[in-house]
Amino acid sequence: MPERLTEMLMDTWTPLIILWITVLPSIYMAPMNQSQVLPSGSSTGLKRLNEEQRVLHRSKRGWVWNQMFVLEEFSGPEPILVGRLHTDLDPGSSKIKYILSGDGAGTIFVINDKTGDIHAMKRLDREEKAEYTLTAQAVDRDTNQPLEPPSEFIIKVQDINDNPPEFVEGPYHATVPEMSVVGTFVTKVTATDADDPVYGNSAKLVYSILEGQPYFSIEPHTAIIKTALPNMDREAKEEYFVVIQAKDMGGHMGGLSGTTTVTITLTDVNDNPPKFAQSLYHFSVMEDVALGEPIGRVKANDLDIGENAKSSYDIIEGDGMDIFEITTDAQTQDGIIRVRKPLDFETKKSYTLKVEAANIHIDPRFLSGGPFKDTATVKIVVEDADEPPVFSSPTYLLEVHENAAINSVLGQVTAHDPDVSSSPIRFSIDRHTDLERQFNINAEDGKITLATPLDRETSTWHNITIVATETRNHSQVSRVPVAIKVLDVNDNAPEFASEHEAFLCENGKPGQVIQIVSAVDKDDPKNGHYFLYSLLPEMVNNPNFTIKKNEDNTLSILAKHSGFSRQKQEVYLLPIVISDSGTPPMSSTSTLTIRVCGCSSDGIVQSCNVEAYVLPIGLSMGALIAILACIILLLVIVVLFVTLRRHKNEPLIIKDDEDVRENIIRYDDEGGGEEDTEAFDIATLQNPDGINGFLPRKDIKPDLQFMPRQGLAPVPNGVDVDEFINVRLHEADNDPTAPPYDSIQIYGYEGKGSAAGSLSSLESSTSDSDQNFDYLSEWGPRFKRLGELYSVGESDKET
Repeated sequence: MPERLTEMLMDTWTPLIILWITVLPSIYMAPMNQSQVLPSGSSTGLKRLNEEQRVLHRSKRGWVWNQMFVLEEFSGPEPILVGRLHTDLDPGSSKIKYILSGDGAGTIFVINDKTGDIHAMKRLDREEKAEYTLTAQAVDRDTNQPLEPPSEFIIKVQDINDNPPEFVEGPYHATVPEMSVVGTFVTKVTATDADDPVYGNSAKLVYSILEGQPYFSIEPHTAIIKTALPNMDREAKEEYFVVIQAKDMGGHMGGLSGTTTVTITLTDVNDNPPKFAQSLYHFSVMEDVALGEPIGRVKANDLDIGENAKSSYDIIEGDGMDIFEITTDAQTQDGIIRVRKPLDFETKKSYTLKVEAANIHIDPRFLSGGPFKDTATVKIVVEDADEPPVFSSPTYLLEVHENAAINSVLGQVTAHDPDVSSSPIRFSIDRHTDLERQFNINAEDGKITLATPLDRETSTWHNITIVATETRNHSQVSRVPVAIKVLDVNDNAPEFASEHEAFLCENGKPGQVIQIVSAVDKDDPKNGHYFLYSLLPEMVNNPNFTIKKNEDNTLSILAKHSGFSRQKQEVYLLPIVISDSGTPPMSSTSTLTIRVCGCSSDGIVQSCNVEAYVLPIGLSMGALIAILACIILLLVIVVLFVTLRRHKNEPLIIKDDEDVRENIIRYDDEGGGEEDTEAFDIATLQNPDGINGFLPRKDIKPDLQFMPRQGLAPVPNGVDVDEFINVRLHEADNDPTAPPYDSIQIYGYEGKGSAAGSLSSLESSTSDSDQNFDYLSEWGPRFKRLGELYSVGESDKET
């Protein structure tokens, strides 16, 4: 590509470059301001220039240029001549030297110090750097003294069309509603060109569609994509793939181009009504179906999606509008038909409904296409089911007097089978509701009778459940609650409300009210209670007390005289007869206890006991009992203290002074480790008499048998326990099944670096008999006995 571009540029621009090189020096060296630049070789102008410099105190150069241009991406066999610098001070004697400094001086741009020609030594790219600022100066070749002040100039890189357009943000995705009119905006794309947008047409872009016609169009200069066809239907095709091209040079031949893709998706609008899959639906349902239970589903399909496809269902006509209801399944958009009221096959065997499905969200733009709803017919057939019996009433209330006779009829319940077959019904009582079996029922006619006597005062209400069962199908059962109220009869006599005990002051006055008593009756008469009070016939003329009926149905007890004394009589008993007003009247006799007490002057009772006279000190019986209890408690504490002191002084184990056997127990084996808990029994050691007895063992025989070790010879010391221990040691040494079991705990590795070596006799090449214990005698008096024992063992071995 670069080689082809170079050839094309050489053919096109070579004549122009030759003309430009020839004309450029005269153009660029032309004066910009005639008052500041003079023609070369004019002495008059030079003198005038010097005079002006002296007056204005500044130097005036004799040559000026504005800009120079160089073509980018140009390369040839020789460096490119950019331009030429020349000053009027140059007489042509080669005494002036031209110097160039600034951007790229000496590397990119090189000046001929004699002629002032500037050449470009490298290929330039305008997209990397568009212009270079340099400084030119004329100096004396011999002295390098500046002849004129330095002057800046610019070399601009002239653009060529070497960069194609690019879509930086591509590929694109866009959406547009379906059924849009022609010219509806879809999206806008943007391409960029790195070439110079000012110079020429290298960056002038024109857009076009390569793929996607005739559905979409694009504005050539704004790159706005619009719809080109009306009424594009999403249900027919949802996605379109469009290829957009951007071409520079104004779209003319020879321009560079770039492409991008735009994926355009049609979004859904509600342009399709719901449509039932079938116009007639058939369903069947059992008459005993539960309320709210679904019996069928209908479905209206909608080609739209999302919110535009949502529909609502309604029953608009039919003979079962109050029996059935239809709801919408939010997940599947089905219409669910449910039972709203109970069905009865014997009453109505079929229903016909007209169901409508309508869109929830309607787009007004498409209403002209027709209503966005559809209807279907639903036929529902009710099938017969074996139903349980039906009682004539949902509840029953019966009343009975508490004195009703056994087997008397309290009431009757009735039930029937609603089925066409009409099965006979049998009645029974749910005994879980009548645990005491106080009632019976006739299984044929449902009459309820009394089985045991009733007592209203015990229970006023009885709630039982009656069960009706079909004789042909015992699984068909119905239940009904029956409430039985027990009515009251006057069968209880009145009595005192509580056990009253009256107190009479010794200093009381005649006619003083001693006590007010009240009565209660377990019966519940309709007009309330009314009691009559009287004394026994033989107590009517009681010389001490009398009674008085109060208006609130209570009774007051009054004293007839004063001067009552506890010493004379402490307690009086007053029988009182209480009668009610029922039919027949009931009465009872209650005795009131009246106790004579000593009272203060204000009538406050202080003491009612006769022994108060015997205790003039003022200590009552309760105080004496408290004092006695304290004394007993102190005695108990003293006894406990003495007992604890005696137990503390006693020794824990009582031993004979001569019994020192526990001090001479000798262990000359290594033991069985932590698991051997029964190697020695201290109780046995303390009882030498058991030497010949049988001692049971709980030990387990080891898997490996070892030869018993020879015990040490006993040292005669004249102690009986010493001989006993030696005998026991001999038995243990000769018994291979007895502990200690040296094989139970095996220590294979005990570490390194120990001066003592291994302490275990297991897996040892030497025995105790191979060792020399003479060094024990050198350890002092404390180890003298131990040295004698081991020296004896050595002597026995030698013997």
